Amino acid sequence: MKKLLLPLLLFLAGVPTIQAQETESYYVKHVTFPTGATVEQKVDIAARLVPTPQQLAWQQQELTAFLHFGINTFTDREWGDGTEDPNLFNPTELDADQWVRVLKECGFKMVILTAKHHDGFCLWPTKTTKHSVASSAWKNGKGDVVRELRDACDKYDMKFGVYLSPWDRNASCYGDSPAYNKFFVEQLTELLTNYGKVHEVWFDGANGEGPNGKKQEYDWDTFYQTIRKLQPEAVMAIMGDDVRWVGNEKGLGRETEWSATVLTPGVYARSAANKKALGISETSSDLGGRDILAKANELFWYPSEVDVSIRPGWFYHSREDNQVKSLKHLSDIYFRSVGYNSVLLLNIPPDRRGLIHEADVARLKEFAAYRKSIFAHNRVTDGEGLKQVASGKEQVYTLTPDSVINVVMLQEDIAKGQRVEAFSLEALIDGAWREIATGTTIGYKRMVQIPDMKAEKLKVKILSSRRNANLSRVAAYYAAPLQEAVAENKWNNLPRESWKLVSETPLVIDLGKSVTLQSFTYAPEGAQAKPDMAFRYTFSVSTDGKTWKTLKADGEFSNIMYNPLPQTVSLPAGASARFIKLEATSPNGSKAHVKPGEVGVMVK
Repeated sequence: MKKLLLPLLLFLAGVPTIQAQETESYYVKHVTFPTGATVEQKVDIAARLVPTPQQLAWQQQELTAFLHFGINTFTDREWGDGTEDPNLFNPTELDADQWVRVLKECGFKMVILTAKHHDGFCLWPTKTTKHSVASSAWKNGKGDVVRELRDACDKYDMKFGVYLSPWDRNASCYGDSPAYNKFFVEQLTELLTNYGKVHEVWFDGANGEGPNGKKQEYDWDTFYQTIRKLQPEAVMAIMGDDVRWVGNEKGLGRETEWSATVLTPGVYARSAANKKALGISETSSDLGGRDILAKANELFWYPSEVDVSIRPGWFYHSREDNQVKSLKHLSDIYFRSVGYNSVLLLNIPPDRRGLIHEADVARLKEFAAYRKSIFAHNRVTDGEGLKQVASGKEQVYTLTPDSVINVVMLQEDIAKGQRVEAFSLEALIDGAWREIATGTTIGYKRMVQIPDMKAEKLKVKILSSRRNANLSRVAAYYAAPLQEAVAENKWNNLPRESWKLVSETPLVIDLGKSVTLQSFTYAPEGAQAKPDMAFRYTFSVSTDGKTWKTLKADGEFSNIMYNPLPQTVSLPAGASARFIKLEATSPNGSKAHVKPGEVGVMVK
């Protein structure tokens, strides 16, 4: 026992441990570079940074399901304001068994539930607030969504995670930092002690009230100590130091994705200063290359998670039943997330019945069948097993006779670090070698899509590597081509030819004729976030351009800065207008700039 104790203590302390294989010293999760270290010395150290067992197991899951479900499901909103009547929460057929059964059948390995979103409504009967299922009409206040999901996860051997929003728009103590931090720890403690093993705890950084909300300063150290004490095997995601946000909500990873990254987790006090000194952010294109290592003082094993919703919104909205992402769209996301050394966190929001909607189920099953058809037949005959390849060297693999391929999969043994900096692929076609692709990082998994080709052999060249590359698997597949249906604009049915711009700020438009409005939509140009985009707004109408009637005051395009997709706002019945006016402020409180083409209307 004494021989085991020292390595264990060293591991828990996050300092280097010595592993027998390769007689190399490894650094677990974090390493500080020695003062005066050269670039080559830093690169050598970076090659030996490895994940914790929890991080490694997390990466190997590849697919995680997010379940956004709560009071917003019943108010038709994305961000609630905390004033909702708990009785609105009343699913008629809630079936967590259906959720997990479908997800298991479709290849997901873990489920994360929004136990509490920004509105503060809790899906378990917490002792901390009355804003919970205990105050709802559902099951006469005796229901517990967290418990039902936990039981279903046990039944189907699915890993279980919880999302608990630090931002709480209902809690009266929010903004009184000591009081709210105590309140939040109590909620966290309930979730982490009453529902068995929790594999992932997910905090996001969303806060529509500004960087610090109502001057609320979160006690992250205590939050993490609580998790480490109660669920020591759980990974802490996004506002944590185990898993990081990829930097967008579109489901798109980086072509150059380093899990060994210079990006300091945001919960560390030094994070902002470090990012500023390095000139980087969560959205930077390269977070671990040699140029950035040269300027860095420390390195983290901090792999990326790619989050996206199967629908435009994160919560269920019936108007989106025909807007579930296509098979091609999901396939593209898969190859640019899992295939880019990341984990895909796909949101599938249960509907008001408490079921995953039929449209989502059908698409998930189609997506699973498509992946199965691709990966059932590996054309490489000798690609299994660890092969060490030095920088500048190559490895040749044999393909089954008459193989037609268009996907090549490469994997490193990341238990020994992430090392490949650049590679190329060649195929032996009609007796001649031809370069078919080049790339940068590999990491846990890299999937390279290439044109259809009939090849005899495959050659992997390691153009640059930190120490020897540890290739654990090389495979090749054929993915049947998919066609994307042409997207229809379903948020404007009044021809723009008749429109006339009256004013840019605020945006005033003459629609050209009097109409009865059903809704209006704000659709950021190119689905891109920008500093002067609209966040809070007032929407008014007029029949003469002089006298105005406000239809929506103090409105909010919730989550628009992170998910800049069209947001549709329903208007009161019989709203007659010829002129519309949108007065808006940006996320930072300044005047927003909205272009006419970013606004649409639906009329009777």
